[in-house]
Amino acid sequence: MSQKFDVIVIGAGPGGYVAAIKAAQLGMKTACIEKYQDKDGKMALGGTCLNVGCIPSKALLDSSWKYHEATEGFAVHGISVKDVAMDVPAMIGRKANIVKNLTGGIAGLFKANGVTSIEGHGKLLANKQVEVTAADGTVQVYEAENVIIAAGSQPIDIPPAPVDQDVIVDSTGALEFQSVPKRLGVIGAGVIGLELGSVWARLGAEVTVIEAQDKFLSTVDEQVAKEALKIFAKQKLDIRLGARLTATDVKNGEVTVSFTDAQGEQQMTFDKLIVAVGRRPVTTNVLSADSGVTLDERGFIYVDDICATSAPGVYAIGDVVRGPMLAHKASEEGIMVVERIAGKKNQVNYDLIPGVIYTHPEIAGVGKTEQQLKGDGVSINVGVFPFAASGRAMAANDTAGFVKIIADAATDRVLGVHVIGPSAAELVQQGAIAMEFGSSSEDLALMVFSHPTLSEALHEAALAVSGQAIHIANRKKR
Repeated sequence: MSQKFDVIVIGAGPGGYVAAIKAAQLGMKTACIEKYQDKDGKMALGGTCLNVGCIPSKALLDSSWKYHEATEGFAVHGISVKDVAMDVPAMIGRKANIVKNLTGGIAGLFKANGVTSIEGHGKLLANKQVEVTAADGTVQVYEAENVIIAAGSQPIDIPPAPVDQDVIVDSTGALEFQSVPKRLGVIGAGVIGLELGSVWARLGAEVTVIEAQDKFLSTVDEQVAKEALKIFAKQKLDIRLGARLTATDVKNGEVTVSFTDAQGEQQMTFDKLIVAVGRRPVTTNVLSADSGVTLDERGFIYVDDICATSAPGVYAIGDVVRGPMLAHKASEEGIMVVERIAGKKNQVNYDLIPGVIYTHPEIAGVGKTEQQLKGDGVSINVGVFPFAASGRAMAANDTAGFVKIIADAATDRVLGVHVIGPSAAELVQQGAIAMEFGSSSEDLALMVFSHPTLSEALHEAALAVSGQAIHIANRKKR
């Protein structure tokens, strides 16, 4: 007799483990299957995000920024420091400890909520049966009333740059460097490439980012993307747009990269090369042929608006389904699915999922961009406030960037909030809250904001939508 559960979750990433905890909280007998193992060969919960993604990269970003401030930013505050040095192995060790604490925390939450943790590779069979293959090859089959597939994603491999996790690495390998490479190449100027490139550039690496697209950060608001490109150039990130990788050649511990751009054939040699061209869903060997679940042409699991697949009682969430590959999107989908199973009417608002790039300055946005709205033929009003006019930003010596609010010209409803600058992620979340409640720019303009704060930049941008900003000169309406 196979063991039966009310809910089985395949994958313990930010979508899967959150769904499992929620299901257990709602009184369902729940199991969560995870195959990922840490360096000690023990199961590690938390998925890509916690183990080799969001959390470890932010640890390195924060460590490298503190080093950068100590070497280049303290003097303006009157602070003198000598012989500042970065102990890279210690930085990597700190990152590893943070990951260990958090993965252990999820295991504790599973225990506290009564979630059964199953180690191995999960595969959905017909009739909501789930086959689990353990590391030693033993196989066990479980039954469920409901199955949630949250298998996540993995880095895309490209033939011209085969990853060896030594000289040519993916995003996982880039978190494990034990010294600062003198010359670092990055393939891909997306979120991952820019964040990882920033870490090592701050520590002294000469960083070149090779991006095939002609447009920088094409999904970000154009005004924000243009500002970001200027700032990154000042930070000595050499970003080559319209550059298509053709080959790599590894010899004597370095790699020669061949690519074509507007100037023709180019070659550059690096000590390390990071391949960060995107991620693909992990759906291979997760579904049996008779599982009843349908994949689209890109390998994503087809789901409807509430993440139900084509097989009754089977759901899929996170990176294996449509939409942005973001941890917070996966988590909210997990909550939605479990509450739907419990008979509730939860729904994710896919129009208001914030996106963040954790460079410095941060880049964040929620809602539609100016180019999207103009493409849709929507008449808009725009308010922009620069951090250079913010007293709090000046006090922190962190004045790059601006806050931008876009409102419907007819209704004044806020349609998008985009920020490049200090605490951009936190400020955009304020915009998301306002937009969730259908706020107008006037609503934000009439609110009282603490002084002095970075949040005042959001307030002033809201005032600027109607040409009423106080602390900058307003543009005259034509």
